[in-house]
Amino acid sequence: MMQGWKRSDGRKGIRNVVAVAYLVECAHHVAREIVLPYRDEEVHLIGFPGCYPNSYAFEMMAKISTHPNVGAVLLVSLGCEGFNKRELEAVIQASGRPVETLVIQQNGGTSSSVKKGREWIAKTRKQLEENPTVSVEMSDLVIGTICGGSDGASGVTANPAVGRAFDQMIERGATCVFEETGELIGCEQHMASRAATPQLAKEIIKSVEKAAKYYAVLGHGSFAPGNAEGGLSTQEEKSMGAYAKSGASEIVGLIKPGDFPPTSGLYLLDVVPDGEVRFGFPNISDNAEIVEMIASGCHAILFTTGRGSVVGSAISPVVKICTNDDTFSRLKEDMDVNAGKILSEGVTIDDVGTEIVDQVEKIANGKRSKSEALGHTEFILTYKSFEPIGPGCLPSR
Repeated sequence: MMQGWKRSDGRKGIRNVVAVAYLVECAHHVAREIVLPYRDEEVHLIGFPGCYPNSYAFEMMAKISTHPNVGAVLLVSLGCEGFNKRELEAVIQASGRPVETLVIQQNGGTSSSVKKGREWIAKTRKQLEENPTVSVEMSDLVIGTICGGSDGASGVTANPAVGRAFDQMIERGATCVFEETGELIGCEQHMASRAATPQLAKEIIKSVEKAAKYYAVLGHGSFAPGNAEGGLSTQEEKSMGAYAKSGASEIVGLIKPGDFPPTSGLYLLDVVPDGEVRFGFPNISDNAEIVEMIASGCHAILFTTGRGSVVGSAISPVVKICTNDDTFSRLKEDMDVNAGKILSEGVTIDDVGTEIVDQVEKIANGKRSKSEALGHTEFILTYKSFEPIGPGCLPSR
């Protein structure tokens, strides 16, 4: 039986993290120093580096600060940045979580602010330890997936195994999210054929066409030199491998960062910004996309890798699924599941899919993933811009 914490909005968390959030790069050092003594505990550093306000960044910080895996939040402000700290504080307070805003310019500077921040964390962690736990079912979970450092085995081992895991979890009432529309170019008709409605099929095609336009204008795609060195031959091969992570379930909706899936089932997350193409949008970064999945409510992330990515994330555990025996052997301390045995030992894709589901259940019950145990809490949040999703993007309740 999985155990977690019930939040005021009815969602259940599988972690009880204290998030320390800097609201401008000028406050980053102070926030990092506050967290330092707690690096082996559930105190995670997150933040936005920009000085000027951005509605996307505010939405991300609001959704992550009220994520079900978050129990309390310390906001760290320099004092003169454009981020609306008081509005964010009010959003967190309304969610029933303990929240404090520390303004460096009003608290004596670096050392004084670090001291006050650590004192607040020590007091708040004691409060969180008294929070009662509740049972968590598979139907309470939102699980995301991403691939990074893909190789020639990704599309035949780890990625389809995640797809089978998704199918199994969806059958049990879970919500599953896949993304990377920029890595799904060429697969839009396949996804459209699985859409729950004709309107959703059109929205899926539009989202991939938007990604293709971005890459064409910027002059780059999602095919990296390391992919070729790992045995991938073409963008088409990489796209089909990425698509395999979605499994075979019906696609019930398309969301954008910060949107919560309203029902269980399979959702596509569109992470490519709307509007005029601007350099740096999208930022091709696994960690930035993980943050966006977490902002949409993902309790845990299934991360497939062939070349050997070692990153994790703040707030939600990252589960590493390795595509081949060689990388798994070399980076065993960072990998949770070896899907390479599909090729080397004749283990079935379904068997590895079941192993992944077992890992999700153990982690949802408190077991730390490899990246968690190693202290990985990567977090990237930059400027972006999105329009609201259309009426055909979501299923009717």
